[in-house]
Amino acid sequence: MSEASGASEFVRLEVEDGIGIIRLDRPPMNALDADVQRGIIAASQEASERKDVFAVIVYGGEKVFAAGVDIKQMADWSYTDMVDNSHLFQDFTRALARIPKPTVAAITGYALGGGCEVTLACDFRIAARGAKLGQPEVLLGLIPGAGGSQRLARLVGPAKAKDLIFTGRFIDADEALAIGLVDQVVDPGERGSEAVLAAAKEMMKKYAGGPAYALRAAKEAIDSGLETDLQSGLEIERMLFAGLFATKDRAAGMASFIESGPGKATFEGA
Repeated sequence: MSEASGASEFVRLEVEDGIGIIRLDRPPMNALDADVQRGIIAASQEASERKDVFAVIVYGGEKVFAAGVDIKQMADWSYTDMVDNSHLFQDFTRALARIPKPTVAAITGYALGGGCEVTLACDFRIAARGAKLGQPEVLLGLIPGAGGSQRLARLVGPAKAKDLIFTGRFIDADEALAIGLVDQVVDPGERGSEAVLAAAKEMMKKYAGGPAYALRAAKEAIDSGLETDLQSGLEIERMLFAGLFATKDRAAGMASFIESGPGKATFEGA
């Protein structure tokens, strides 16, 4: 059973079998203007809050994931215009990154500039074999402004990130897989983009009905730990680990392990 919620005119959250799909739908190229950015924030917040959503897919549709920010919208902006709008540029990818549930970007067509930065804000990335990814902002005399210089370097390492950002070149899905920018490449075949979405659903369905607070804690421990030193990261882990002893799922999981062995517990997300 599926349910759709309109986060904005161009972004909606669809929920089916415990999986939320944040669908970008601003034809023809899913340009990330201010309305789309605000829609992503709203959809991310809704997905975060809904108890019936255990995992999230970000999907741009059949032909393109997102071809970046709306250049025509920004072309005549002054410095002060950008000062006024630059927080929104990062807020929409921060909102995605802060969803306290597993997330995956299902990438078809182009994921460039801000579109690539949207994928970087997800936990995982699955790409169609014909997809193209890149951070071409330098070709506009700019640098990434929605997190690309930071998240890309953390994901693929500084040298590979500098190569992509300094040159602005596009890379195909196979190269993206080789450098660790994507986690899986799917041959669309006759199913087209549906094959990519199906692969994303297959990845996410394992989390539906899972121990929601343990998954939330694991994501927070990893993401927060990456932002600090080892000892501080260990303290974050210690506190989150201890806190899970207040959950019903921890009690159910340990009782099931003792009685039946690993992997047989039924969780209620509480």
